[in-house]
Amino acid sequence: MTTPLDVSTDPSAVDTRPVTLQAATQTPTALWNDSAEPHELSTAIHEYGAVGATCNPVIAFTCIQQDPERWVPRIRAIAAEHPTAGESWIGWKAVEELSVAAAEQLVPAFEASGGRNGRLSMQTDPRLHRDRDALVEQAVRFSGLAPNIIVKIPATKTGIAAIEEAAYRGVSINATVSFTVPQVVAVGEAIERALDRRAADGLPEQEFGHVVTLMAGRFDDWLKTVVARDHVMLDPGILEWAGVAAVKHAYRVVQERGFRSRVLVAAFRNPLQWSEFQGGDLVVSPPFQWAEDINDNGFPWRPDAIHDEVPADVIAALRAATPEFARGYDVDGMTIDEFDRFGATVTTLRQFLDADAKLDALVRDIILPAA
Repeated sequence: MTTPLDVSTDPSAVDTRPVTLQAATQTPTALWNDSAEPHELSTAIHEYGAVGATCNPVIAFTCIQQDPERWVPRIRAIAAEHPTAGESWIGWKAVEELSVAAAEQLVPAFEASGGRNGRLSMQTDPRLHRDRDALVEQAVRFSGLAPNIIVKIPATKTGIAAIEEAAYRGVSINATVSFTVPQVVAVGEAIERALDRRAADGLPEQEFGHVVTLMAGRFDDWLKTVVARDHVMLDPGILEWAGVAAVKHAYRVVQERGFRSRVLVAAFRNPLQWSEFQGGDLVVSPPFQWAEDINDNGFPWRPDAIHDEVPADVIAALRAATPEFARGYDVDGMTIDEFDRFGATVTTLRQFLDADAKLDALVRDIILPAA
C-alpha cells in the first residue's frame, strides 16, 4: 500500500499531519468520533479532523462512570430538582446533558457543512425498541434539544417504521443496531419514502444529514461466533474482511440507488475498517482510541480505497464458511421480518439494554447509597 507520505522524498513536501486529518482534508470521507466524552471529542475535532460524534447507552454509561467529579454532584442535583423522578429518568437526563454539551462542540462543523456534518448522534432508549410511537416521540424530542442532533433508531422492523415516521416529521436520522446490507437498503428506502412524503405535503426541504450505520465489526463478531459454534475451520484472516466487504457493497448500492443518506461505519475491530473506506462519500466513526492508534502508527490509507473490490476468493471463502455471511452481504439476504432475530441484532440490543440497567444502578447508588 502507498500513502500520501510516499509522494516525495523531499522532506519539505511530507505531510506530517495526523493521517486521519490528511484523509479528512483530501477525500470526501468524513471522520466522526465514536464518543461524546468532552476531552476526547475536543482532541478528535481539533487535531484529527472529526466533524461528528456519537453517544449511545454504553458510551454514556462509560462517560458518566469515568468522570465522577462531574457527574456525581450533577446527578444528585438533577434528583433534587426533580424529587419524584425515578432513577431511569434521572440517568437519561444526564445522558441528554452529555449529548447537548457534545453537540455544542460540533456547531462550527455543522454550520460550515450546511448541516451535513457537525452532528451529534443521540440514541433513543433501547427499552423502547418494541414501540414505534414511543421511538418516534422520543426522537422528535431529542431532535429539539439542539439544531445539530441526529437521532439513532434501531434498524429492526419496528425501528424502521419509526425511522420513516420520524424522518417525515423532520428528525435527522442515524439508523443503528444495523450490521448488514439488507438493513442499510431497507433504512435507505424508508428515508426516501419519508423525504418524498415531505415533498408531497409541501414541508420544508433542508439538509438533514441522514446516515445509515453499518456496524462492520459486529458483523465480523457474529460470523466468528457462528464459525466457532459450527466448528468451521478456515484462515482466520478471512473473517476480518466480512465487515469490509459488507460496507463496500452497501456503499455501492446506496450510490447506485441515489439514496439521500450516507453509510456510516462503526464498531471497529481492525484498521482495515478505516483504511479501506477512504475516498467515498461516507462516514467512518472509530472510537477515540482507535483514531489515536491509527495516527500514532501512521496507518496507511489510499484516497480511492472504497472503490477497490474485496478479492473474489475472499468472498467465496466467506460464503462457504457460513450462510450467515450471505444473509448480511446480499441485498436480498434477509427480509425485514428477519432483522430482529439476526444474531448481531440480538447481541447488540441486549448489550444496550444491559448498559441501561447499569446506568440505573449507578444513579441508584448515587441518590440512594447503601446504608
